Amino acid sequence: MSELRNRAEDQQKIYQRWAPVYDRIYRGILRDGHRKLAALAAAAGTDILEIGVGTGLTLGHYPRRCRVTGIDISEHMIARAREKTRRENLLHVQALEVMDAHALAFADRSFDAVCLPFVITLIPEPERALDECARVLRPGGEIILASKLGDGSGLQGAIEVAVAPLVRHIGWSSAFRIHRIIAWAERRGDFAAADILPVFPNGFFKIVRLKQRGFAA
Repeated sequence: MSELRNRAEDQQKIYQRWAPVYDRIYRGILRDGHRKLAALAAAAGTDILEIGVGTGLTLGHYPRRCRVTGIDISEHMIARAREKTRRENLLHVQALEVMDAHALAFADRSFDAVCLPFVITLIPEPERALDECARVLRPGGEIILASKLGDGSGLQGAIEVAVAPLVRHIGWSSAFRIHRIIAWAERRGDFAAADILPVFPNGFFKIVRLKQRGFAA
């Protein structure tokens, strides 16, 4: 637990530094992933939880018929997301709260979709967080992840491992493997990957749709 707490504290320090400039750096490069993730979530249902909402870059992409709740471990990021919500009059955003993805303060079966935009690789215990996502998801709902997800093969895989310690200092991870998410779904047995979709730039980022078994994809 102490290691988990230390990693969380390290991330909060990183996000505190990056919060003021995050939008300028990432808005353009992540826009395609944010837009497609929001569209998929809205197709799954009205009540949406976004984990790792950050400064709120995805919030404006959700249709106004949705009811969106966003959480983030960083109070500095949440403060900027709240300001953006007020400034852009995003009335579909119901709440923005500081919260740990490992222990969601929501009742079981609260949401139609749970989104994780470019955050799963940074969560200290991603499987534990995904278990929480599954808990708060309604029957037939979806977990939708957007991230840099590689398969670890070839030269690209070697480069991802080599630069992992460097990119960690800017709040990113390059060594997370897509099969880790698939393995989580297979171990549980009640989820399957409905789609793995490439997004800009040139498939460098991917979106993974995890859907509960027994429901149409």
